[in-house]
Amino acid sequence: MKLMLSARQWWWLALAAFCWPLLILGVDIANANLGPDPVKAVHIRLGDWSLRLLCLTLTVTPLQTLTQWRGMADFRQLFGLLTWFYASLHVWVYLGVDQGWQWPLIAADMAESRYIWFGLLSYLILLLLALTSSVFAMRLLGRNWKRLHRYIYLAAPVAVLHYIWQLKGNLAVPAVYGLIVGGLLLFRVASWLQGRPKLGQFWPRWAGGRLIQPAKPR
Repeated sequence: MKLMLSARQWWWLALAAFCWPLLILGVDIANANLGPDPVKAVHIRLGDWSLRLLCLTLTVTPLQTLTQWRGMADFRQLFGLLTWFYASLHVWVYLGVDQGWQWPLIAADMAESRYIWFGLLSYLILLLLALTSSVFAMRLLGRNWKRLHRYIYLAAPVAVLHYIWQLKGNLAVPAVYGLIVGGLLLFRVASWLQGRPKLGQFWPRWAGGRLIQPAKPR
């Protein structure tokens, strides 16, 4: 009996697992189990899951670096698209349910609440990354594809700031997200520095009584 799952089976299992919160949310909506302000509860829950999945997306590269398992690239794309999906629902609830597509009200809210701009910036980055996540887009953009998708490292801290600024009470939860994102970004910076050639390689030096010419930077 085969107990080990294939990579594709793990992919489908991960997709089902992260669609489960949406099903639970639908059940809570149907049973009026969202407290005195259901719209706010839905809005916050969708935003939370978007930020969780964003953190999970950032975790893929460190795990891939540590395990050398290249198959995790497929999961990074999946988690990134799920992040965008939950973020889109988060935005839709704000625009359509909370504000009723009343653009004057939305404009006034954006002028008064600066945290919305942080959320908008983060969402636009996620949208752009989602639109260019296909193999076709990767081939079309070439080397620029990787440069573009590095903007996820901007979207994550901006999303955390969006979360922090909109709260007026306990900041424990966004602080945890901030620590996670900060740690993942530090890992990324450390990996980048480790891969950079040392500065001394580009300067002449004496060794064994003769001058060693520096290596040419690539």
